[in-house]
Amino acid sequence: MPELLLELLSEEIPAPMQARAAEDLARLVAGALEKLVIANARTFHGPRRIALLANVAAEQPGQTVRERGPRIGAPEAAVLGFLRKHGQGRDALRQEGGYWLLERSLPAVPAAVLIGAALPDLLRRFPWPKSMRWGASSFTWVRPLRRILCLLDGTIVPFSLAEGNDDGHGLVSGNLTEGHRFHAPGAFAIASASDWEGGLRQRKVIADASERRIRIAARLARLATEHDLPRESAAGDTNLLDEVAGLAEWPVVLTGTIDESFMDLPPEVMRVTMRVNQRYFTFSDRNGSLSRTFAFVANIEAADGGAAIIAGNERVLRARLADARHFWDQDRRMRLEARLPRLEGVTFHARLGSQGARVRRIVDLVRVIAPAGSAPPELAVRAAQLAKADLVSGMVGEFPELQGVMGSYYAANDGEPESVAAAIREHYAPKGPDDAVPTAPVSVAVALADKLDLISGFFAIDEKPTGSGDPFGLRRAALGIIRIVRTNALRLDLLPVIRRWCAFVLEERGEERTVRPGPAALATLPEQVLAFIVERLRVALRAEGARHDVLAAVFAAGRDDDLLRLLARAEAVATLLAGRDGADLLTLYRRAANILRIEERKDGPFNGEPEEAHLREPEEKALAQELLGVQREAGALLAEERFGPALTRLARLRLPLDAFFDRVTVNALEPELRRNRLNLLNGVRDMIDGIADFSQIEGREEEGRA
Repeated sequence: MPELLLELLSEEIPAPMQARAAEDLARLVAGALEKLVIANARTFHGPRRIALLANVAAEQPGQTVRERGPRIGAPEAAVLGFLRKHGQGRDALRQEGGYWLLERSLPAVPAAVLIGAALPDLLRRFPWPKSMRWGASSFTWVRPLRRILCLLDGTIVPFSLAEGNDDGHGLVSGNLTEGHRFHAPGAFAIASASDWEGGLRQRKVIADASERRIRIAARLARLATEHDLPRESAAGDTNLLDEVAGLAEWPVVLTGTIDESFMDLPPEVMRVTMRVNQRYFTFSDRNGSLSRTFAFVANIEAADGGAAIIAGNERVLRARLADARHFWDQDRRMRLEARLPRLEGVTFHARLGSQGARVRRIVDLVRVIAPAGSAPPELAVRAAQLAKADLVSGMVGEFPELQGVMGSYYAANDGEPESVAAAIREHYAPKGPDDAVPTAPVSVAVALADKLDLISGFFAIDEKPTGSGDPFGLRRAALGIIRIVRTNALRLDLLPVIRRWCAFVLEERGEERTVRPGPAALATLPEQVLAFIVERLRVALRAEGARHDVLAAVFAAGRDDDLLRLLARAEAVATLLAGRDGADLLTLYRRAANILRIEERKDGPFNGEPEEAHLREPEEKALAQELLGVQREAGALLAEERFGPALTRLARLRLPLDAFFDRVTVNALEPELRRNRLNLLNGVRDMIDGIADFSQIEGREEEGRA
């Protein structure tokens, strides 16, 4: 198949936009050339170019097109209009099914023709997140577009971006590209994809972003070894690796040294300053402390080995760290507690009030949560009061990534208890699946309160996650709650906590009333929030490979708000179903449920107690006796939360229920026998449904046979 190469060379493209742009280019070209077969597509992206290499069919095959025209007997004007539309004469028409039919053969179309026709419009509507204008043309691009290279098997595919009176900046396709801006300036011609990739490499451009990334990571690892530092300490910053790979066409990794006078700054401050402002890689030493060695990526091979570049970057870093020291020293002059009034002027959300109002809600929740985790209430409340105070500090204003971290340092500087300082740092955690979970009791209480307030607040104003987005991170917050509870084996009833949140909101008066849903909206809020958290738990179990359908079945049987108890019940049910008795019981349950569903439509419900006088057959008597025993014994075990033994006892229903279906006709001719037997089956169904809604267990439904 012919080889298509398309390269779009521009001024520097922001690194975060490059990969998505390359994906969009491949997607749009495939869509525009859908009549051609496209294979082996490969994309490239970098600071100055996005490109696509693919094999395409040599031509769009010829085809016969059948077009139905006006009805036979339609006005002559309609027939003539139809013919003009298709550029055909009357002799091309024939009659079929009461209509005029036009049948014409279309010749094969060469791939170059289709490509040249499709690309101008594709480039004019390219979906950059932000585009700019330059010159007089209406054509826009992320940065000024300088060249278009388009070859099909080495031959230029001709097209222009001109449109009407708009010259499209004079951009036309060609066979020219450019190498490194400094090492090899100027254009050069190419004849193939291999010629393109090799020619760029000779001119100090690595076209493949993944190769640039691997090259940087390998060099960082070697530098770490040379400085006797852990190899993964810098290369582990995958997001920064992706970014710098998009900043340099010919990446050269250099190292510098942090001025000793700044090493007393908090390491988090130094790391964030260096990463955010300068895109520097920091290293940790063998003890986990910040090393004075740092690395950065240059885009040139300097004649002096990079000495001048290193000196310049060290000079810039000293200025950056001096700014950080200013914030550090300035912030510590004011106690965290003194910053609390300023939170009233910081809006958390227009419909949820200020950060000060949010702190009051979190403090109120902490008072409810702290006893469950054995956290000293006075320390938990103190931590909750101070948790957001660093939001109005100079350092967090400059680097929002440090919220919580700086509050912890400032609290320690103020002489607050160690557990309070730790809770301020940890209450945002876990922020992601790889983030550590708080385990200290005070930290656990504040972290849970923070996340429950977040979810409850946005649910209260009907800002819930949708399939297309979760702008406030509510799913992440729910998963954080789940991980905290599971990691710490925390027994916490969630509904009372959420109800307390609703009550606190309703207790606010006047200007203090920041959350403004009515009492009716708040009445259903606890159940909504609980269901949302349990659904995230189900998703988490599915990701772990566990029986997530069992969790849904157990929750449906009784909306348990203790996540640990819910998990224990689900585990017991899953264990039961994994055995022969449980699997058979599930099959028999479904048979009973289906019979009841059919019969209840006729003259149900059948919710009465089975009458002993109407128990005629030995098998129905045995089932009734076993059901009473299960209700008594399993019920007691469930009350003691001994779920495994309770379900083992429940499984003993299998044999008498099986015998009942085998020997007893449920729909007996005598009405009293039929109703009594259906009442008995209903008792079995209710007993099982009280443990788990087996109808939600995945698997083949069994048809009921009466």
